Amino acid sequence: MANSWWEITILSDPSLEDLIFWRLESFGCRGMSCESKGHSQLIRTHLPQNQAHLLDLAALSLWLRQDALTVGLPLPLTQWHLIDEEDWASSWKQHWQPTEIGDCFLIYPAWLSVPPQTDRLLLRLDPGAAFGTGTHPTTHLCLEALEMRIVYDHSHPVIADIGCGSGILSIASVLLGAKKVLGVDIDPLAVRSARSNRELNQISADRLIVKKGSVELLTHLLGDKKVDGILCNILAEVIIDLIPGISAIASPHCWGIISGILLDQAKPIADTLEQHNWTVATLWKRQEWCCFNIRR
Repeated sequence: MANSWWEITILSDPSLEDLIFWRLESFGCRGMSCESKGHSQLIRTHLPQNQAHLLDLAALSLWLRQDALTVGLPLPLTQWHLIDEEDWASSWKQHWQPTEIGDCFLIYPAWLSVPPQTDRLLLRLDPGAAFGTGTHPTTHLCLEALEMRIVYDHSHPVIADIGCGSGILSIASVLLGAKKVLGVDIDPLAVRSARSNRELNQISADRLIVKKGSVELLTHLLGDKKVDGILCNILAEVIIDLIPGISAIASPHCWGIISGILLDQAKPIADTLEQHNWTVATLWKRQEWCCFNIRR
């Protein structure tokens, strides 16, 4: 069963979606999807068998129940069972449909036929095991902020995408007109996914560079050069540690879009950004999540 995966399903109140997605991402789950079930929702996700024992899954179920109690919502029902790798690779895709985001984007699953015509920028995606399908509120917030930033800027910026995941924000940047994007992620599966999606969207490897690593690698790749924009949609705990490195690669007029942050985590992030000479221009909120639009 070395190539088996846990398929985890959670039946819950729709208002718990953001908290559940955050909890599952923190737990290491991949390929999350959500579908309506009457007045409830069914969230489905997957995890390699060797990354969790039965006691770990029981603990996850308990955490999800505690999260619901904290916000005063009905307790979710969590179940799990093992499937083989081939089943995992296709099962979650059945529940993911094309998604319009902002005024510009249509996020389109790679396994569907290309739509005959659309006025939107078509971003084709097969995230595989990487985070970033466009369904999570933080990804929505980042794409909307990115659209506002680049469409009305016209400067063709050089952008760093830290924790690029499936490459969705990197690819969106190129489609909007970025001159070059450097995407990094510490997960080799994410790097493979981002490179595959780069090819799927017919973007050259010179214009979208994807490497395994983090801010330190970006510093090496850039040398004496700096970036005009920074994207970072990961967990708040990681973002705080990255802020000094992010600041070191930023040009004097750099801007940033930072998300993956729950509302109650916003203040320490804002304080740390200000300590490193960033100004929080706007703070966008969606349910329990927020997105920082920052500038030098």
